[in-house]
Amino acid sequence: MKFEEIKKHVPNVKVVEKKLADLTSKLENASDAKEAIKAIKAYFKFSDNLESDIVVINIRNSVDTTNKEYEKAMDKLNETLPVINGFDIKFRKAIVNSKFLEEITKAFGSHYIEMVKTSLKVYDEKVIPLLIEENKLVTEYEKLLASAKLPFKGEILNLSQIGKYLSDKDKNVRLEAAKLSYGFLEEIDEKLGEIYDKLVHLRDKIAKELGFKSYIEYQYLSLGRMDYNEDMVAGYRDQIYKEVVPVVAKLRKRQAKRLGVKKPTFLDYNLDYNSGNATPLGNSEFLVKKASEMYHDMSEESGKFFDFMCESNLFDLDAKPGKRGGGYMTYIPKYKAPFIFANSNGSSQDVDTLTHEVGHAFQGYLGSKIKVPAERMPTLEACEIDSMSMEFFAWPYMEKFFGEQANKYRFSHLDGAISFLPYGVAVDEFQHWVFHNVDATHKERCAKWAEIDKKYRPWMDYSPIPFLNEGKIWMRQSHIFTTPFYYIDYTLAQVLALQFKCEMDKNKERAWKKYIKLLKMGGRYSFVELVTKSGLRNPFIDGNVKKVIKPQVKVLNTFDDSSF
Repeated sequence: MKFEEIKKHVPNVKVVEKKLADLTSKLENASDAKEAIKAIKAYFKFSDNLESDIVVINIRNSVDTTNKEYEKAMDKLNETLPVINGFDIKFRKAIVNSKFLEEITKAFGSHYIEMVKTSLKVYDEKVIPLLIEENKLVTEYEKLLASAKLPFKGEILNLSQIGKYLSDKDKNVRLEAAKLSYGFLEEIDEKLGEIYDKLVHLRDKIAKELGFKSYIEYQYLSLGRMDYNEDMVAGYRDQIYKEVVPVVAKLRKRQAKRLGVKKPTFLDYNLDYNSGNATPLGNSEFLVKKASEMYHDMSEESGKFFDFMCESNLFDLDAKPGKRGGGYMTYIPKYKAPFIFANSNGSSQDVDTLTHEVGHAFQGYLGSKIKVPAERMPTLEACEIDSMSMEFFAWPYMEKFFGEQANKYRFSHLDGAISFLPYGVAVDEFQHWVFHNVDATHKERCAKWAEIDKKYRPWMDYSPIPFLNEGKIWMRQSHIFTTPFYYIDYTLAQVLALQFKCEMDKNKERAWKKYIKLLKMGGRYSFVELVTKSGLRNPFIDGNVKKVIKPQVKVLNTFDDSSF
């Protein structure tokens, strides 16, 4: 079935309640372990169908936030999902309270039972109204950003579309695009501050209502972080500060020299070379065609997967008015179908996004064979290993996408992977501060962001856009609003993807086999255990960040970037 043929179905709360109540009753009244296990399998099937309906509505609303039909369906979901989760919780409680728990654990594994127990700690019916309000505020933020209509070069552009001009060869073009982009942010600054303040207090209240000391403790469990904590993350951030920040500072000096700029600003750092950044040889249709050639060459398995994606129209790649920003992969369990959403704008980021999201999708495709739905995909930070590593596995094929500019892309890509780490941990440190200081004002939050940004990225100069000197750029980072604390995940995954890169440089076939093993394990283990079982080094252990950064700096030094 092609994606466009999938019919929209908005879940009916009463029907869902009745079905889950019936399954809960069957589990609670099971006369033997066989009946209990049968009830759980039926629950898995029902959950897959329900999740599929929800995902399809989310995708179509993302593709066109102005579509009234899907806007209405999305509003309905925001109201009903917390209620539905309440019915679902009753079934999960029945699992852990079952007199056949030992047999259930043998059938579905101890990790699944631990996940169920953790989910029960972070939910109670009394917080349903607060969760509904949280969903509405997140949607309000996303719609506000998607509403941008920026007149530029005879067109009306959204934030994603104007993004490519921020790396234009002409500094004046970059400046004008930045003025429009961040001018829009300044226009909605007060509103964004209000939305975030409401979200912070609301999330803090949810955590306190459930008996947690702070939202940080609550959200770590909500994200499935069962084998690492806030202190371990702080230690990891310190590794980045000590080992990576000095490296990136040198890379920025190298870039300034390459550009011939004595006093670079943040606008200059968007441009890698005076000759212009590497740009793909064609549009999204061209990129998909070349990606198909690449994935067929990588392996038979990846080729079959990509054929399935193309034949089922499981992509929406082009930026367009009213489309939500960013990119993501999601999964429709009923059809065992990953779906890739992106906002292609003609820049090299289109290739990054495609290979990145295909990494997620390939894992979703391979993980579809896992019988326990909750274990098909790993936790978020582990998911990002899949995607970021795929970006590096695509390196040998970059001539297909960039032609003679392939090495120009490779250098920028590796530079970007390393340079991202300080920003990624800055976002994380900022969020920890926010939820340790819930009553801070918008002005205080912005001042704190400016302080943290200066710590991790002392080379950044925002003087061309005075508004950004006030520490306001964090509001453009949607994760801070939509999925708190889901950002350190990207940095952890990047360090692990760089491990794969180090292994590829030595033995590509062996690295690919290890990668496929990781994908097929899905989410059957918690993060640190999954990393260990994959034969990767634990990034929380002091010294392991240095072990991947040092060899890749040597790789960067093999490029003559002054000739690009």
